[in-house]
Amino acid sequence: MNSNSPAPAADRLPALLKQIFGYDSFRPLQQEIMVASLAGRDVVSILPTGAGKSLCYQLPALVRDGLTVVVSPLIALMKDQVDQLQAAGVAATFLNSALDASEIRARQAELDAGKYQLLYVAPERLLAGDFPKRQTGWNVCAIAVDEAHCISEWGHDFRPEYRQLATLRDRFPGTPFLALTATATPRVREDIVSQLRLADPEVFISSFNRPNLSYRVIPKEKPVRQVWEFAAARPQDSGIVYCQSRKSTEALAAALRAEGITALAYHAGLDAALRTQNQEAFLRDEARVVCATVAFGMGINKPNVRWVIHADLPKNVEGYYQETGRAGRDGLPADCLLLYSRGDVMKQLKFLDEISDEQARGIARAQLDQMTGYAEDDSCRRAHLLDYFGEEWPHGNCGSCDSCLSPRESYDATVDCRKLLSCVFRIRQLSGFTTGLQHVADVLAGGNTEKIRRWKHETLSTYGIGRETPRAEWVALGRQLLKIGLLCQSQDGFSTISLTNEGLAALKDGRSFPLTRPPAAARSNPASATAVAKAGDIPCDEGLFADLRTLRKELADARNVPSYVVFSDVSLRHMARDYPTNAAAMLDVPGVGEKKLADFGGPFMVAIAAWLLENPRQSFAALRPAAAPVRKMKAEGALNGTTLATLELFHAGVSLADIAKERGLSITTIEGHLARAVENGGKFDPRAFYSQAEEDAMREALLGHEGPALSPIYEKLCGRISYGKLRLFLAFQTTTAPCSGGL
Repeated sequence: MNSNSPAPAADRLPALLKQIFGYDSFRPLQQEIMVASLAGRDVVSILPTGAGKSLCYQLPALVRDGLTVVVSPLIALMKDQVDQLQAAGVAATFLNSALDASEIRARQAELDAGKYQLLYVAPERLLAGDFPKRQTGWNVCAIAVDEAHCISEWGHDFRPEYRQLATLRDRFPGTPFLALTATATPRVREDIVSQLRLADPEVFISSFNRPNLSYRVIPKEKPVRQVWEFAAARPQDSGIVYCQSRKSTEALAAALRAEGITALAYHAGLDAALRTQNQEAFLRDEARVVCATVAFGMGINKPNVRWVIHADLPKNVEGYYQETGRAGRDGLPADCLLLYSRGDVMKQLKFLDEISDEQARGIARAQLDQMTGYAEDDSCRRAHLLDYFGEEWPHGNCGSCDSCLSPRESYDATVDCRKLLSCVFRIRQLSGFTTGLQHVADVLAGGNTEKIRRWKHETLSTYGIGRETPRAEWVALGRQLLKIGLLCQSQDGFSTISLTNEGLAALKDGRSFPLTRPPAAARSNPASATAVAKAGDIPCDEGLFADLRTLRKELADARNVPSYVVFSDVSLRHMARDYPTNAAAMLDVPGVGEKKLADFGGPFMVAIAAWLLENPRQSFAALRPAAAPVRKMKAEGALNGTTLATLELFHAGVSLADIAKERGLSITTIEGHLARAVENGGKFDPRAFYSQAEEDAMREALLGHEGPALSPIYEKLCGRISYGKLRLFLAFQTTTAPCSGGL
């Protein structure tokens, strides 16, 4: 059947789109993908996050005579999408390890009876045990492979179990396959076609542009404060902060909670039940921020994530693109912020050195170089991302990235560049070795550090010739020279810098150095939200919108589902703009289908009518800017994020041993956190840490002791009392009389 001649089933798609999902029109390429799939063709669909990939197999499933099997990699995604489909009146279910044996048997019996139109299943279950045999009786008429980039080693999230999906071609010959992903370079696309054994597939590639997302990269200076300022400036918005390490997610979440922001940690090291609990709290708007490793988010269907921060450098551009894509899935404006430092690059390089497979290490290094290039680029961020995926940005200024909103000022940097290159040359000439960029900046600024004195670098002709320039600016200039290839950085873990051949030639030939510099205010303040409504925003009656959100939460909690399963923020903003008070007007709201109107329309129409009795209809102007916080954070004092995380557990009644185990730290470290809290005015009962006998022994051992060293006291007590307890005892002695209680 020719895909250009829609079958009768395809003719029904527009009406079902409105009836079931509440939308009047398709997004770009959706209908073409559905028509090709319904015509029996294999299809590859490359659509950005938020472009409606899921609908490309959900809607055709409603006109097919049989079961559409959706291969999905994450349990959370399956439940989330099934909840939304069932709320819209679609017969859908899932099978995964979250279900007990009796529930699995019950659902399989319902599948045997032909009850469902859509089945979500993980790849490993699809191919295990007697499951393949059972499928033959379910009238499988289409197979959709979601997150299809997982099949490729060149993708950012390779999963070996995906490679086995090709065996489904033998089991279901002639059944159309639909492979879907949000991120795929040409090489990954070729891999998807090859590994899934797709037969002459139609390939649909949408623009990778996400027009509602703004992109910013700023220097990473005080990351905890930078994240807090950003989140505090958006008090009603949900956001995700991505961190590289498990410990940093916990410390950052604790620091945000200390400032009154509902934040939770998510990483693979958490107990499975707690991980699920934290994810559910975020999905249901009970926690506003989740601080996570990349273990969080693939396929998370929460549409109203308004911002994503990368507190650490991502490993590759595809991962970065997909993670930023978790913001603004509803099409409303959202912000993406990357905190960048060369230090993060060097950390990543050290990790790469531990990869034993040479090819895998080479791939990872190339991907990191591409990510670094994006972070250090001073041209349009949007154009850079699109170019990575083989797409040309046809315009000039995109109007929604830091480079376009605050173009860097061009200036003649010849004198400063020659000073810095000369200093690197003179250091090597005098000492016979290279140093780090920070040391070069110290020499130029005329510092009096121990290293400068030890190596006699105060005798250099370049010592102090840059006193008039702040040290941080020398470091920034050095990074620019690294980027343009006049300096290079060693890969031995010490990150020393030296002149390249081109740098040496530039120093000798007297060339000029026109460079650009970042506008300090625009690039260093993460809290500076765009103060006016952005493209795609829906101005509305904010007071009514807040009331409707409260009502939505009540209805969602009653059904034990996330709020967006009832209605999305887009639907609520349209309601708060158009004030629908009857069924016909409510059906005109995007996202309101017949089933949702029947289930939820009444309470919302009543709420809108009640609002209008007490409030006038509004006209809508631009959004008001949020004021950025300027006060000091608790985590900026002695009680940093990791200390605050320990204190939370201690006050929750968790023992020191269990805190140490849960956080992956030593008990001595945990005792050190608590000692710091005591030193900063925390009120504790010393008996929570040591006995009266131990206290007497420590007091006696400390008689006549001078100086900060504790090792003589530890040895005097023959190691019977830990360093942590000694520090706690001293903390109590240097503060006011302790008493029971918390901070």
